[in-house]
Amino acid sequence: MTEKLTNTTIVTEFLLMGFTDDQEIQIFHAVLFLLIYLAALLGNLLIITLTSKDHCLHTPMYFFLKNLSFLDIGLISIPVPKSIMNSLTNDNTISFLGCVSQVFFFFLLATTEVALLTVMSYDRYIAICHPLRYDIIMSHGACVQMAASSWLSGSLNAILHTAFTFSTPMCGSPEVHQFFCDVPQLLSLACSFNTGELVVIGLSLVLDFGCFVFIDISYIHIFSTVRRIPSREGRSKAFSTCLPHLIVVTLFLSSGYFAYLRPLPKSPSLLDLLISVFYTMVPPTMNPLIYSLRNKDMKMALRKLKIIGYFQSN
Repeated sequence: MTEKLTNTTIVTEFLLMGFTDDQEIQIFHAVLFLLIYLAALLGNLLIITLTSKDHCLHTPMYFFLKNLSFLDIGLISIPVPKSIMNSLTNDNTISFLGCVSQVFFFFLLATTEVALLTVMSYDRYIAICHPLRYDIIMSHGACVQMAASSWLSGSLNAILHTAFTFSTPMCGSPEVHQFFCDVPQLLSLACSFNTGELVVIGLSLVLDFGCFVFIDISYIHIFSTVRRIPSREGRSKAFSTCLPHLIVVTLFLSSGYFAYLRPLPKSPSLLDLLISVFYTMVPPTMNPLIYSLRNKDMKMALRKLKIIGYFQSN
């Protein structure tokens, strides 16, 4: 719903246009999104449970992994449940406050995740390249400070993005050609050029690129050290924990960069929708698969949890 005042539109709700108006395809989309959402939810909850209950996993690496799983649950929960509900009810509206909330929490969790992935690469760098100093550098206090700093950076970025995105009046129909309130689509509704938000986006992309460079440099040192490990088992273990992390970071950042640097087409594009799926749904779904199914410590913790559960039930 909108109220017009001269050429400016006072927006009270937005229309999330989503993928299609076809009811059958909407139901298929709702079922597919629900399956992906449940898989991400169960996988990340499993990681949180295992890293909390198993004392062998009370290490810096799994402390950060537990934080990452919590972020992933939040990140995929921002757009997906609302999109599923809209498809099932054939009602594609979202209130102005709901849209503001989506923007704020998306940037809060996404920015925090980028910072946390950077911290996790530093943790692996210290563990592999400086193992004798690992316990001193990655103390519990230091880990808490790093995690808290990640959340603080996410909070500041979310406040700036939300404030500037909605600071400019909007004109015309409040149609958002996405399945959630994504900033590039919202900026296309602005009556005038939103310089403030574009500056914030530019700064965010520069910082994200800095994090990506830091991660790459960390892994160059890691892979250089790993090549000198005489044991094939040792090299395999190092690669199995580092390569998946690098894949997740690359996928997450590259899809986000593409979405925010690519000029919006004049007509709605299916490619924009698919790219947004990549940076909102794929990392939260893939992280549990990468970190649990390929990780011996996580597999052992899962076996122990099953055994404990079996004896408690008998």
